[in-house]
Amino acid sequence: MARHNREGEGTDQRGFRYTISYQPDWLRHVKIGRTLPSGRQSTMILFRNPARHRSRSPGDRIRTRIQSPDQALDLEVVVSDTDGRTRRVQVSCWVPNPDGPGEEEVVLTLEDGLPPPL
Repeated sequence: MARHNREGEGTDQRGFRYTISYQPDWLRHVKIGRTLPSGRQSTMILFRNPARHRSRSPGDRIRTRIQSPDQALDLEVVVSDTDGRTRRVQVSCWVPNPDGPGEEEVVLTLEDGLPPPL
């Protein structure tokens, strides 16, 4: 039986804060990618699970919620994975452009990779 979600926080390349609700036995880290004002593509780890190993099986549903009130971003990703084969989920979303009118794309990558219990 999977455990309840945990809460974590992170800050991206532009200083925006995020809250991450994650499954402690599945999520290893969340990466965020975006294009900086210079035009350079930047990817960084937004959040890293402090656990080094799984305590239990992650269950048959992967559920992660990511919020950034400063960017009016509130999304939840739920993946049914009865065989435990999902290793990465990537979500592309649009947020207000802090440099002017319009929006910019951010790409959130959720990755598994926690080793099984010792």
